[in-house]
Amino acid sequence: MQVGKLIDKLKEEGLYENTVIMFTSDNGPTFNGGTDSPFFDSAQPFKSEHGWGKGFLREGGIRVPLIVSWPGVVSPGTETSCPFAFWDVMPTLCDIAKTDAPDNIDGISFYNTLTNSGDQEAHDYLYWEFPEYQGQVAVRMGKWKIIWKEIKKGNKEIELYNLEEDIKELNNLSAAHPEIIAKLIDIIREEHQTP
Repeated sequence: MQVGKLIDKLKEEGLYENTVIMFTSDNGPTFNGGTDSPFFDSAQPFKSEHGWGKGFLREGGIRVPLIVSWPGVVSPGTETSCPFAFWDVMPTLCDIAKTDAPDNIDGISFYNTLTNSGDQEAHDYLYWEFPEYQGQVAVRMGKWKIIWKEIKKGNKEIELYNLEEDIKELNNLSAAHPEIIAKLIDIIREEHQTP
């Protein structure tokens, strides 16, 4: 309702045709505050109960939609399978504003995807680290994703999922692919910074 009022105001002021609207979230559905995410199936197609949504590094907690409206530029119904992260928004906005993004950021502009104007640069991998719930780390590289939970409790079990075949993260493949685990552990060693 509020987004609709904003759009109505932009149209009333004659600004809508020259405005980019991005609507997204930094995490999946919550499990507290009186919500019932499992009942409403809020993370569809992912699980949304405690441990699978907000605050956790499962796909239901970190994979969220991004809706972009840019009249005359973004074609309605445009979709992409290229994974982006929230830190990619700022360099994209810099490209839209025709200004340089800072050099010391992790984000990659997805301007080319929005405008369908050339090859889209992609991340070699995406890395998440979250200290809550006894510490969690996740790495996404292509179709592979590892999740390492309860690190502060000494947990050594690392889970591995093939997101092309198992988007719901139900089939842990870590025992079958130690070489991929090793590669993703190297990324954790490179990216981790003690707060």
